[in-house]
Amino acid sequence: MREVWVNGAVLGLLVAVPLAASAAGEPFVITLATKVAIFALAGVGLNLALGFGGLVSFGHAAFFGIGGYAAGILASHAVSVEPLTTWPVELPGSQQMLVIWPVAVAASALAALVIGVLSLRTSGVYFIMVTLAFAQMLFYFAISWPAYGGEDGLSFYVRNGFPGANTFDPLQFFVICFVLLLGGLWLSAVLTRSRFGLALEGARQNPVRVAAVGIRPIGVRLTAFVISGAITGLAGALYADLNRFVSPSMLSWQTSGEIMIFVILGGVGRLFGPVAGAGLFILLEHQLGGVSEYWQVFLGLLLLAVVLFAKGGLIGVLSPRRAHD
Repeated sequence: MREVWVNGAVLGLLVAVPLAASAAGEPFVITLATKVAIFALAGVGLNLALGFGGLVSFGHAAFFGIGGYAAGILASHAVSVEPLTTWPVELPGSQQMLVIWPVAVAASALAALVIGVLSLRTSGVYFIMVTLAFAQMLFYFAISWPAYGGEDGLSFYVRNGFPGANTFDPLQFFVICFVLLLGGLWLSAVLTRSRFGLALEGARQNPVRVAAVGIRPIGVRLTAFVISGAITGLAGALYADLNRFVSPSMLSWQTSGEIMIFVILGGVGRLFGPVAGAGLFILLEHQLGGVSEYWQVFLGLLLLAVVLFAKGGLIGVLSPRRAHD
């Protein structure tokens, strides 16, 4: 029950900050809260694979970037005066989020399926390196793709639309991102508490025993990896809309590391860990970034302390589980 209260407090704080900022006329603070919601959604995706499936993926930036480029490419085709001819057929564009999101999710899920089929043949450090290699391949591909900005990135200037909402209003856009975050948390909770979640936990702890009862561990892990990539891709589409810009940096290994930091800081395997971790990360970046350009040193020390002394992360410190849990 204590963790339930802590989770509720984390969500309540995430809602209270932009509401207070809106009342005080501080749109920048609302944008920071929106970044927290988007990064938390990306962390929810990784947490499904890492925290519940034991899959230490260092390539989730691939799905984050694919989602972002899906949003950017569709938006750029929608506003382009002349059709872009980088495809065998003319690619229609769209500036509607309800069209962009399914495309981003489908593209990220497809990429996760391909990467997962190949990388799940390995384990341990080899799995980490294979997922990293795929993300870096996509990173260098984006750099060498001049039709969509190459290393300079792609700007689409106009934020995509959502029916009945003014997405240029910071508070309304935050609400959209927050609702999607709630949806990601709900999906993660349903999956991890279902029979699929039990099979995934079993595959993480003892794949031999899971195989002995007739369940293929690789199939369970691949399913979790694909769903994880799809959720992270949706977060990437939202992040591209937030900035109205997408660049190869979304595909870089630094982005993969940041998403993993969100999960570790908040608590690996804790449902609301990515939300707490993303909030703490953005808070440190905003507060310490103005003090020193080397603020990541303090982040590194905090991360080291969490790994050594608080493996349950922020959620674990606030709501420690009993030994029998």
